[in-house]
Parts: sequence; C-alpha cells; structure tokens
Amino acid sequence: MTRRELPLRLAAGALLASRWSEPALAERALVAGEAPPETVWLNANENPEGPCPAALEAMAETLARVGRYHYQQQRDFLAAVARSEGLEPEQVLIGAGSSEILQVAVYAFTAPDRPLIFPEPTFELPAGIARALGRPVVPVPLTERFTADVERLVAEADKAGGGLIYLCNPNNPTSTITSKSELAWIVDNLPPRTVLLVDEAYIHFSDDPELESAIGYACQGREVVVARTFSKIYGLAGLRVGFGCARPELIARMAALRSNVVSWVSARAVLASLAQLPGLVVERRRRLAALRGELCRWLAERGFSYIEPHANFVMIDLGRDVRQVISEMVRRGVAPGRPFPPLETFLRVSIGTPAEMEKFRHVFAEVMGV
Repeated sequence: MTRRELPLRLAAGALLASRWSEPALAERALVAGEAPPETVWLNANENPEGPCPAALEAMAETLARVGRYHYQQQRDFLAAVARSEGLEPEQVLIGAGSSEILQVAVYAFTAPDRPLIFPEPTFELPAGIARALGRPVVPVPLTERFTADVERLVAEADKAGGGLIYLCNPNNPTSTITSKSELAWIVDNLPPRTVLLVDEAYIHFSDDPELESAIGYACQGREVVVARTFSKIYGLAGLRVGFGCARPELIARMAALRSNVVSWVSARAVLASLAQLPGLVVERRRRLAALRGELCRWLAERGFSYIEPHANFVMIDLGRDVRQVISEMVRRGVAPGRPFPPLETFLRVSIGTPAEMEKFRHVFAEVMGV
C-alpha cells in the first residue's frame, strides 16, 4: 500500500466499520417505516441507564472549551485509560468505540494468506470488514453449549499457516463465555503468525469466576489484542470511545492504520466515569443482573428455554422462525435483536429499563400466544 493509497483505504475502512456496527446492523434488520414512534428499542445491547451523573456534568463543563484541540489532554487521557487497567500508555490505543479497534486489527493482522477465523454466530463487524477487503474468512460453528470451539479455532489457524482469531467474550449474540482455562489454552497454543483478538465489550456484565479478561496476556507480551468499549456498562454508546491493548509492537502496527481522534467532550465523560470505579460497574452490573434474572424466570415459567446469559442480553429459543416474531413485535412497538444465522429460532433481547422489560413481556406474550 502506498502513502497515497493509505488515506483512501482508511476512509473506506471507516465507512465499512460504520456499516457493520451494532446500531447499523440493528437498523438494517428492520423494515423501513415498520416501527411506530413509541417503539422500545431492545436491539443494540445499549445500557438504558446512560451516562452516570458525573459524566453528564463533565460533558456540560467541557462544551465551552471545545474550540481547542486539547492535544496535551489527549495524551493525559491515554495515560489515564492505561492506568485504569494497570497498563503503560504504549500498550494502549484509543479508538472510536471498540469497533475501530476491531477494524484496524483486521487490517493489520489479516492478509490474502492469513484469514480471519471466528466462531459463528458472533459479532459480525470483523468478518464484514475482512470480506469487504477481500481477506479470507473461516467461520467455525459453536459447540453444543453455544460456546466457542477453541480447539477448532486454533486448528484452523494452524491449517492456514497463521491468521487472526476473533473471540468475543462474552459472545454476542449467545451471551456465553469462553472460560479462563479455555482462554489460557488458546493463548498457549497459538500457531506461528497468529494473533488472538479478544472483544471484551460485555465483560463487565458478568461476575462469573470462570470469566477472565485477556488483558493479562497482553501485559505479558503475548500475541493477544484486547478490545474494550465505554459504550456498554458505562452507558456512553453515542460518544464512541473504546480502546485496545496489546504489546507495544502490535499497538504500533494498529496505530498506523487508525484515522479517528476522540473528541475532548467524550474523553472527559470517560475520565469522569473512571473516577467512579469500582462502584459504578458493580452497581450497574447488580441492577442489570436483577432485571435479567427476572426475565429469565418469567420465560422459564412459560416454558421457554434460553441460553444461560453472561451479558446484558438474553438469547431465547422460540421453537419457530425468528423473523416473523421480530416483525410482529416491531409492529407492536418493541424492537428485539436481529436474526443470527444459523440460530434461526433464537431471539436476542437486550435488557432495558424495568418499564421497557414490562412492555417486552407483554408484547412477547401476545405474539407467542402465552
């Protein structure tokens, strides 16, 4: 790639990433004009609590100063994010949400002879980017427990002579986890010329002791990249802030392909949120778990099975084609998640406010006849 081609490639990549983002995928799954104005949106795994009060206050205070670029403060922001995870600044890359981190990782670590290897179904953005770039993709079916088949993921990378293994943990859409022992096995058995990309967008929603962050491996200098976002538990989806962490050499390769700068308003909101740790995450996780548990009990009482959830969404087995159910629910003012082939009978629903979940139960019962 020449220096002249790079800006065009980055611009095209940004467009591709926006097309494969969670909200864009959710929007395209709906029929135009189908949703009434008062629709409850439970289709993009957003946090209904939104920004914490400290973040709102920080944003309001910053608006009068957006006429400056705040270059020094941007460096301070990077250092603060790194500090929050026990990392050095050179181990961290700030992005426009975790989506940009996933995007540049696909750019950096796939090639015509190095495929993207991923469980199916999972979050579609990395595969969408790889396909658009003409990079080979290797989907690997989930296990019978709806978890990633870690041995086969590694085997496919070995067969290809290297590549990028993408692992969303907890997985979107199944809400299942790859256990810490499975994660350790993948890292220890990565073939040559292979990088593991772990998407931890939803990791804060679970306190399962079997769920472990891969950031420790990044700190150890392994061939691991971790993507995190402030969109989910922090409730800052509209601000588009995330970060990646890895050993400095991997970060440098991705940084050369990054095109965005996080706004200072967004950065201040993140800093204010980080100042509320650990209480902010603990309390939000507790409230979310209560609403999620209430929904799961309600479903079980009516004979519906679901995949044991570890995130802010639940995957429900309807026992029938999901597309018609989605359409009927949207017409009644509730928009659940899109279809996720090959799980054609499963409906993903994001956890909303208590009032939103009450409306979901009412409409779901009406459509399903229970």
